[in-house]
Amino acid sequence: MNRKLEIIVNGQKTTLSGGGRTVQQLVRDLDLRADHIAVEVNEQIVSKKEWPVSFVENGDRIEIVHFVGGGASKNVSDKLVIGGREFQSRLIVGSGKYESLDLMRRALEASGADMVTVAVRRVDLSAKESLLNYIDRKRFFILPNTAGCYTAQDAIRYAHLAREAGLSEFVKLEVIGDERTLFPDNGALLEATRVLVKEGFVVLPYTNDDPVVCKKLEEAGAAAVMPLGAPIGSGLGIQNPNNIRIILENASVPVIVDAGVGTASDATIAMELGVDGVLMNSGIAGAKDPVTMAQAMKLAVEAGRLAFFAGRIPKKMYATASSPLEGMLT
Repeated sequence: MNRKLEIIVNGQKTTLSGGGRTVQQLVRDLDLRADHIAVEVNEQIVSKKEWPVSFVENGDRIEIVHFVGGGASKNVSDKLVIGGREFQSRLIVGSGKYESLDLMRRALEASGADMVTVAVRRVDLSAKESLLNYIDRKRFFILPNTAGCYTAQDAIRYAHLAREAGLSEFVKLEVIGDERTLFPDNGALLEATRVLVKEGFVVLPYTNDDPVVCKKLEEAGAAAVMPLGAPIGSGLGIQNPNNIRIILENASVPVIVDAGVGTASDATIAMELGVDGVLMNSGIAGAKDPVTMAQAMKLAVEAGRLAFFAGRIPKKMYATASSPLEGMLT
């Protein structure tokens, strides 16, 4: 006579041929791996050492549990490309406001950045040291900056001087419109962008977080657009994340948040929005320990980029259990 074993396994009626059997045989018949599972028979846990001598009979209720989880990681090693040039790091750092040139050098090294901005200024004839003597030109790409220019004509002039000095055709273009806020003069910025693009420059304009202006700069030939996160040196972080999202939605060139980053979390938030990079100076140079902050900013930018690709969970008003309800003992 063909005997059958009728039991309930994890809440489901299960019929097996051959009649009663040990727990060890049941686990094998169910094609389960013995490691990392636990078995309960009629609400009594059966230890693994007892499996060979513990029998399962008709009508028994069996619970078999293991561990479940969620989430996945993604190794993102993509590169930032601006004007046809590849950059390994998405962190761009400035070279000003440090207490000493040696401190600047150490902070730049710790940041992991490979692009550094420098301002175009008159040579101090009495100075014995040069800023560029403290920046490894083999490691860092130098991005000249027209900081302090208040007219399109001055910004164009400074860009030409930087190129003539042997830096490159790249220029971080600033045309300031207000001395107190250091907000850009967008009309003059557009004018200077058009002129410099025609003259062969790779233009990276610093601008407001205005989606309309950013699109106009792109149409004028900018190789990237650099909307501010907050006023220069304010450390306020990303004030208008929705504006940045709209800029990203409409842009076909890299979007780099420039200005306003005060600490590592600000950099991460910017990168989580999906921007292509973050440029900062004061957030590192003004920290109590610039070298350590530079390292923190490096990690923050990397973490934000990874989080952007991973895709955050949606925000909800109420709790959602992280462990599934399926498989609960009943």
